[in-house]
Amino acid sequence: MSKSQTIPADLVDEAGQGVGGSSETGYAAKHTPSAASEASLNTDKLEEVKKLFTAHLENKGLRKTGERYAILEEIYARSGHFDVEELYAGMKERGLQVSRATVYNTLDLLVEQGLVSKHQFGRNLAQYEKSYGYRQHDHVICTECHKVVEFCDPRIHGIQTMVGDLLNFHILHHSLNLYGICGDCRAKAEAAARQNTPA
Repeated sequence: MSKSQTIPADLVDEAGQGVGGSSETGYAAKHTPSAASEASLNTDKLEEVKKLFTAHLENKGLRKTGERYAILEEIYARSGHFDVEELYAGMKERGLQVSRATVYNTLDLLVEQGLVSKHQFGRNLAQYEKSYGYRQHDHVICTECHKVVEFCDPRIHGIQTMVGDLLNFHILHHSLNLYGICGDCRAKAEAAARQNTPA
């Protein structure tokens, strides 16, 4: 995309409204990797997720512990992406007794069940986000500040459908990450270059 082009307003929401997406609207939301902002907890959706998680634990013959459900609830009360340490620290701050090992193990189970998505975004630190009931979306990642912007474009779904039909694949999901340098980082670099240029 050239500098003169802009993403349509219905694809990007600079204010971060609708973080995590919705099944009704196109959106995008700006995050920083360390953001731990709280989302309003959708209790109906949480109950659905708990039922799915319970069935998954029962199918695997695993215990249905309070710690596992506390982790699930903490994730679905969050907005945006988070890493394991942010999740663990957030639970500790709220006085919830949970071990790092339980957080890791529970995240693995939730990813396996499709209730949470796991991303690398080109770094060693894995990022997670809730996924049940949220529209498929893609990401633009700044290679300088690691800011992540979510976007949803129905044309990508069209391409996915077309490729599936063409190659006789039933496409289950996709992952698209675009890497570049965000406008804020470019502006900082230009300002620094101007300061270092002799008059």
